Amino acid sequence: MSTSSTRKPVLASPPDQKLPEPVLVIGEALIDLIRRPGEFTDARVGGSPLNVAIGLSRLEVPAVLQTRIGADDHADMIQAHLAENVVALVPGSVTPGRSSTAVATIGGDGAATYEFDIHWALDRTPLGSPALLHTGSIGAVLEPGASVVINTIRVLRDTATISYDPNVRPKLMGECDSARARIESLVCLADVVKASSEDLEWLYPDTDLEVVARGWRDLGPAIVVVTHGETGAYAVGPAAAVRIPAPATDLVDTIGAGDSFMAGLLAALSDADLLGRKHESRLRALDEAALRELLEFAAACAAVTVSRPGADPPRRGDLTVKVSP
Repeated sequence: MSTSSTRKPVLASPPDQKLPEPVLVIGEALIDLIRRPGEFTDARVGGSPLNVAIGLSRLEVPAVLQTRIGADDHADMIQAHLAENVVALVPGSVTPGRSSTAVATIGGDGAATYEFDIHWALDRTPLGSPALLHTGSIGAVLEPGASVVINTIRVLRDTATISYDPNVRPKLMGECDSARARIESLVCLADVVKASSEDLEWLYPDTDLEVVARGWRDLGPAIVVVTHGETGAYAVGPAAAVRIPAPATDLVDTIGAGDSFMAGLLAALSDADLLGRKHESRLRALDEAALRELLEFAAACAAVTVSRPGADPPRRGDLTVKVSP
């Protein structure tokens, strides 16, 4: 396979339209080795933060990705996929060694279970002044890279909105108590947090998830969202709370669904001009109608993704919903 490391994505825009500040996404990029009963293994580019960056770019929100990939054929696949989707890599993201992989086994219900081989180290805090910094999953908690992620959040937090998706991976995150403490420390630094019901059930067994969401909100975020798969999503902020049902869709598999929801939520915030620290007071004042609109857009993005195999998030043209500016 020929290398794509010299390909330079260009953020395209109509000549009379100024580009918004690019979003910085930090976290793992890897190859999903997808195994379905009776089929050959299918290799696809994945990683929760990478999927969010791709989802944002397809929704016309420019994104750059800081990650760690090796110098191998898998890295070629990752770089080609990023270039095709107009997501730039932060310099220093390609290093010697092999790229990370995740074996995703698809069950009869379409849900995926994972086995990971992760290599995670980062060079340094990148320069720039993005309107949004998004992180989550393995890259936010696995050392040595996690320390660079935390430092970057602290450096950019005065000017950027911070979003976080814990995307819990119990096999990589150690004991529940220590994982919970680290995740809560990241929630404290974030403005927008999205977690799945499975995440919270592992972190807080036998606890009502709406109680957990309100507790996380009280740690500091402006919005905490809990997704419940086919039953919908719940969001709570300082001024309002709302629950929505999931859109009807034909399920193929759930790979990338949560990442697509996250990208949709962040794109909706961009559409509403709510990204950047200067908009924090408006973000914290969102009423029930505004929260509902954000969730419905995000859920529509996830519904498209689960109707297609693998992490294949939608473009604007695939959606019939929009967010009021």
